[in-house]
Amino acid sequence: MGIKGFQGTSLLDYPGRIASLVFWGGCNLTCPFCHNPVLVLEPDTCPDLDPAELLADLAERRSFIDGVVVSGGEPTMNSGLLPFLKQVKALGLAVKLDTNGLAPQIIAELLAGQLIDYLAIDLKTIPARYPELHTGAVFVDKLVETVRLCAGAAVELEYRTTCVPGWVDENVIAELGELIQGSPLWALQQYHSEHALCERARAQAPYSDEQVRAFAEIAGNHVKRVIVRGCR
Repeated sequence: MGIKGFQGTSLLDYPGRIASLVFWGGCNLTCPFCHNPVLVLEPDTCPDLDPAELLADLAERRSFIDGVVVSGGEPTMNSGLLPFLKQVKALGLAVKLDTNGLAPQIIAELLAGQLIDYLAIDLKTIPARYPELHTGAVFVDKLVETVRLCAGAAVELEYRTTCVPGWVDENVIAELGELIQGSPLWALQQYHSEHALCERARAQAPYSDEQVRAFAEIAGNHVKRVIVRGCR
């Protein structure tokens, strides 16, 4: 399963920059509230893009884009990620990686090779509940390892949590805050249910915007900066 989609993106996808977005199929989680379920459950229904053609397209866009956002699915599952990013960096483009943080060995290699400039790590819920996010085994110690690895990394770092009722509450925010204590940025995101993977999750009403902002107040006790996305 390779690269599945490519399109222009807004500044929000790579803060302060204009970037193109590249999707990768497949994931090592099946979160019921996932907003890209086709890439997770049926990646083979989305045709693969030819990496050479994609890189040629990116080369043509260099005059008006600053970088590439690599998202999914879960990009770190694919063996083609590292060689692809080497070629993206060779074009002089910055790279933002969206990941669930469950592959610290891959993230370490990307950091060592200076192949990523901005790293966004999803924190879904407290680590003890991660096994509920997949039908197979989840080695949640890998997430903790990634957090420790990134604590001193020379990369722009963002943690982000979508505030899904039933998975995130005040206690969850406090526990996650202790896990990433002192980190530079934590983005709390409003939950939008319409594209969720599971029917029950699609029927789940979101928290009020006021409640999400209350979570942000708690998060602010643990990290240097908190931002809220998706609230009015």
